[in-house]
Amino acid sequence: MKTILVGAAAILLLQLSAAGASAATLVAKISIGDQTMTVSENGFVKYHWKVSTARRGYVTPVGSWSAKWLSRDHRSKKYDDAPMPYAVFFNGGYAVHATYDLKRLGRPASHGCVRLHPENAAQFFTMTRQAGLANTRVVIAN
Repeated sequence: MKTILVGAAAILLLQLSAAGASAATLVAKISIGDQTMTVSENGFVKYHWKVSTARRGYVTPVGSWSAKWLSRDHRSKKYDDAPMPYAVFFNGGYAVHATYDLKRLGRPASHGCVRLHPENAAQFFTMTRQAGLANTRVVIAN
């Protein structure tokens, strides 16, 4: 009887571990004031990157959203076919995506999206795909 209980407990632990692994939580916290993005996975900070959010005359929305869809080689329909590689869309046309305007990272420069260095955007895109859209949150605060 003892062996059966120990075996059942081991199976239950394995099932719980597997369920936890598949329900990874990825959170990107963007600070408009600091122009930074902190990426946490399962509660542990993994990355802290410079970003560019909306420049004067434009708005980066404040709030919390789950990721909605991914686009590896997206181009803006609204802004002259501008490249938005590694886009993680979270609120309508707003996305976290790569920029090639690296000198502006760390200060407001976008039409409202959250811009990252291409290597960082690729990393976040990959992490989002692995965690799943429903398990990825984008949180933006002033």
